[in-house]
Amino acid sequence: MNIQLTSKKIPISPSFKEVAEKKISAKLSRFFSDEADVKILLSTRRDIVTVEVTVRHNNLIFRSEQSAEDKVDALNACIDRIIRQIRKNKTKVEKSLKESAFKESYSDYVEEQSDFNIVRTKKVALRPMSIDEAVLQMNLLGHSFFMFKNAETGLVNVVYCRDDGNYAVLEPLDV
Repeated sequence: MNIQLTSKKIPISPSFKEVAEKKISAKLSRFFSDEADVKILLSTRRDIVTVEVTVRHNNLIFRSEQSAEDKVDALNACIDRIIRQIRKNKTKVEKSLKESAFKESYSDYVEEQSDFNIVRTKKVALRPMSIDEAVLQMNLLGHSFFMFKNAETGLVNVVYCRDDGNYAVLEPLDV
């Protein structure tokens, strides 16, 4: 696995880097092949350390963000959460993961899921607007996200409210 460790406002000790690489490799190598990209981001606010782990593999993205007083505890919680995400969605993702990822010992813990239950389909007219207009419209509607046509690029974008109260924009990539 390709592991990249970065930080914001917090020094990374060589011992933590070694521990992080060992834990990621030991716990996630049974699910992902060597081509998987793992990004670990450490940040701190006051005395709380936040660890964000993002795993990219075969067009799938698994992400977890956890906070704790100790960065190793936060890292362990992130890894455990990613493993829970994989197990929860086993039937949907097992074709993209390693064939040996799910042994019989894990089948006891995983509940089989049927397809997602879509209860409503809504068609929307997308009119060109700026990002600020889209955020305003989202807030006026009381939604946590809003899809719109970006007036600058002409592409469909989504603006959403993050857990920290800030806003973010999703823009499509040319693939």
